[in-house]
Amino acid sequence: MRLPGRLLRLAAPLLGFAALAACATAPAPPPADPGIAEIRANLARDIAILASDEFGGRKPGTPGEERTTAFIIERLEAAGLVSGTNDPGSAWRAPVELVATTPQASGLSFEVGSRGFLIPDEEGVAFTSRRRVLVQAGSDLGSELVFVGRKGESIPAETAAGQILVMLGEPGASPERRAALFARNPVAIVTVVEDEAAIAATRAAFARESILLASEEQVRLAAFVTRGAMARVLGDEAWQALEASAAAEDFAPVTIPARMTIEATSRRREFTSSNVIGLLPGARPEAGAVLLMGHWDHLGECGEGPDPLCNGAVDNASGIASLLELARRLAASGPHDRDIYVLATSAEEQGLLGAKAFAESPPIPLSSIVAAFNFDTVAVAPAGTPLGFVGQGRTPLDRLVLDLLAERGRTVGDPDFAESFLRRQDGWALLEKGVPAVLLSSAFASREVLGPYLSSDYHRPSDEPGGIELGGAIEDLLLHEELVRRLADADTHVPVGTDGSEWAGRRR
Repeated sequence: MRLPGRLLRLAAPLLGFAALAACATAPAPPPADPGIAEIRANLARDIAILASDEFGGRKPGTPGEERTTAFIIERLEAAGLVSGTNDPGSAWRAPVELVATTPQASGLSFEVGSRGFLIPDEEGVAFTSRRRVLVQAGSDLGSELVFVGRKGESIPAETAAGQILVMLGEPGASPERRAALFARNPVAIVTVVEDEAAIAATRAAFARESILLASEEQVRLAAFVTRGAMARVLGDEAWQALEASAAAEDFAPVTIPARMTIEATSRRREFTSSNVIGLLPGARPEAGAVLLMGHWDHLGECGEGPDPLCNGAVDNASGIASLLELARRLAASGPHDRDIYVLATSAEEQGLLGAKAFAESPPIPLSSIVAAFNFDTVAVAPAGTPLGFVGQGRTPLDRLVLDLLAERGRTVGDPDFAESFLRRQDGWALLEKGVPAVLLSSAFASREVLGPYLSSDYHRPSDEPGGIELGGAIEDLLLHEELVRRLADADTHVPVGTDGSEWAGRRR
């Protein structure tokens, strides 16, 4: 509000006295960390290196992986860390055995009585991770074609095992339903989709190379066929009766009187990628360890046109840069009581695979990890943004985190928005195993903060170093530094209750 000129002249002395009084009584702001400029410069430098074209988009199994892991090891060694693999034969790099597959060709056909039906490519497609799979089902073959409608986990294993299951597609529900059915060991699952457009979309979704852990690979054959094709094979009336039966409350699986043959081939390669594991040894390692983690991988080429390379500056060169800078600062302020492990994971983009491999074969018992902090997609929010707390209410760390936020005058962002990312980040692979793992980042404070990045640069060639925002990332890094410093004190005990009600530690 603006005051008229005469009132402004009369008010000026009073405003001046008020300002002087406020200056005399208000507490002085806390001094800025003298290392802020250094942190900013180090983060910007490392992000630019990791997201440069020379690193090739950091895709596992490519020369970009070797450059990336070598760079991370070089930085950790320079900071004073040692290999944390606890395996002299695999210093720094812990192997992650992966399988990469790309679909090639498929064929679907039916026989009903004496009639044969070959499903054209535009109406049907099948996928497998194996080089070639051929399966058949029919009443005279020892296995059958079984219609399960929209049922999933309620289907008994004895009904599904060894059969080809035919399910009705349902957007949003089909992937989970298929996973539940595959757990019952059918030889294949056929999903009936609406039309040829749905087949084209499915083909496009599966077209890119997919990567999975070798230890998790299963022989799974997933096929998709249109409603129109099924109606031609079985007859309109018979197919419509099957569809209608699926809506009944007392629906039970039905054997389809037909023989089906499904064949699929793929291009396949098996290779070893690596997690990088560094260790800042503690003075009292028997007291447990603190784990810092982030994924080093990205997508390689993922775009079209003259510059298809996805450099992944925000996702996740920024997380690795923060991880390296935090490790450097913690090493400089040590020694600490507890061991501090630094984990840079592979193949997060393919389903948290490196984190899962770490959880399957950790260098220390998972039960000895008192806290794990994940760094992912951190260079988005400006300074002063609330903190996104992914994993809030799920670990004994809440009280420590919330107390420190209160001390620093920071608030927590939208909890529902943060929760939506719980299973999409590496910490989930550890949280499932009982490790107290959280992701604390202002980038995940709200949809308003992260949304513009997700809609413009996420998983696109435009995710370049020029688009990073380091204000919030630096605040978050300093918050983590204090959290780790407190947790690395062997006299700090993680509380039993997730609300921190039994917190018994002391603070330096």
